[in-house]
Amino acid sequence: DDAVGDPRANMSMMGNGGPSVLQEGATEEKGEHARLSSFVGAMAIADLVKSTLGPKGMDKILVSMGQGNHVTVTNDGATILKSIYVDNAAAKVLVDISKAQDDEVGDGTTSVVVFAGELLRQAEQLVNQKVHPMTIIQGFREACAAAREALEANALDNAANEEAFRRDLMNVARTTLSSKILTHDKDHFARLAVDAVMRLKKSGNLEMIQLIQKPGGSLKDSFLDEGFILDKKFNVGHPKRIENAKILIANTPMDTDKIKIYGARVRVDSMGKVGDIEAAEKRKMEDKCEKIAKHGCNLFINRQLIYNYPEQVLMNKGVTSIEHADFDGVERLALVTGGEICSTFDDASGNVLGTCDLVEEIMIGEDKLIKFSGVAKGEACTIVLRGASSHVLGEAERSLHDALCVLVSTVKDSRVVLGGGCPEMVMSKAVEELASKTPGKRSLAMEGFAKALRAIPTIICENAGLDSSEIVSQLRASHGRGETTAGVDILTGHVGDMAVCGVTECFRVKQQILLSGTEAAEMIIRVDDIIKCVPRQRE
Repeated sequence: DDAVGDPRANMSMMGNGGPSVLQEGATEEKGEHARLSSFVGAMAIADLVKSTLGPKGMDKILVSMGQGNHVTVTNDGATILKSIYVDNAAAKVLVDISKAQDDEVGDGTTSVVVFAGELLRQAEQLVNQKVHPMTIIQGFREACAAAREALEANALDNAANEEAFRRDLMNVARTTLSSKILTHDKDHFARLAVDAVMRLKKSGNLEMIQLIQKPGGSLKDSFLDEGFILDKKFNVGHPKRIENAKILIANTPMDTDKIKIYGARVRVDSMGKVGDIEAAEKRKMEDKCEKIAKHGCNLFINRQLIYNYPEQVLMNKGVTSIEHADFDGVERLALVTGGEICSTFDDASGNVLGTCDLVEEIMIGEDKLIKFSGVAKGEACTIVLRGASSHVLGEAERSLHDALCVLVSTVKDSRVVLGGGCPEMVMSKAVEELASKTPGKRSLAMEGFAKALRAIPTIICENAGLDSSEIVSQLRASHGRGETTAGVDILTGHVGDMAVCGVTECFRVKQQILLSGTEAAEMIIRVDDIIKCVPRQRE
């Protein structure tokens, strides 16, 4: 009977024998349980985006629970993973690597998650065979180094030959776009993306390329426009065309014909005094307009409102004004025209004006926009996307942004590799050769690494509804015979020569997938304990 009140009887209920040091309600998973839960979570995330991989990948619809139930249709791995709320700790690691991949090189966000998930699937089997996690990690490390060498040996570099390099860029853009919504017009969009990136020369500053979405028309109507387009209209009665514009870009309030001092109480004994106050306000505004006109600009672009009075004063001084240019627009404009955003106007020499040859109003579809041509930074350009609905346009913008990021990476590091599962097979072959020479249990981990690499072409085939095991085994045999350009040709459903099909990928993207995936998997394999805090109680 004493045992009921004995605290020691409850201790063994804790599962780990000793008294729990954690606060009441905190949970702890140890050893196998922790490892299992992190493996399962990470593999679930990988399976979620697996079906979006490759040219025949499917899209996902994401519905937010916020106001208006915003709907996104996408097959961009990073966008999907960014939008879902994940509770599993290991799954969060995969979400982070896909974000990092998106920021670093722009494409391969799905592949990196799938690859890490496959590595964990192999690791789970090895852990069940009683291989120590550290041995697995060591094997993976060595395999990763071997795979990287094989990838580097297999890369092509055409930077010296302008024409061949442009052809490479076109192929890279086509390959990136072929797994996205733009796949039917990929030649058109690849040309847009390559032209835009070639204008950047080597600077690789994507800020210079602006994407504008305009619903209406079809995706084929999208075009590249040199110069900068601002999504605004000129105010009424202003000239619609300005040559040799000197532009003052500002972020300043131009609406002070009301008394702005909050909580101010002014007691007046006649209406005349109210008139005096208003006149003083107007004089203040007029002085400000005087200072702006002294800068010698003939176009004033403000991020905030401009009221009718200051607009009229500026107009009389021959300064056209545009109000309410959005923040991105103002920042980009300053960058493109070589001006600076200013908020005080006392020192006319201190503020730098932007310049541009011609500012005019153009029509796209139903809307009027303002086009700046002949800007100081000649590499700037705008891609106007047309499409049936905002969902199509949103996905088109994400796809094109991916393509632009990849092209910029390719311009910086001009090496390219073939696509279509070809580099994965080359790497897996190199890793298997290393495994056959390596003694000890590490070789098991290396074989697992090679299997994980082969999973990528397998999934590409499965998404296209092909017989994956048949094709991948044929592909493996081709590489065994020394046909290092063989890959999966989705269009015919057989093994094809990727150099002939023109399926090319950026070397940096592939390398990043290999390194990020291995590091993420390594991090998750090391876990043997998961502790969750108690949520703070609300009073």
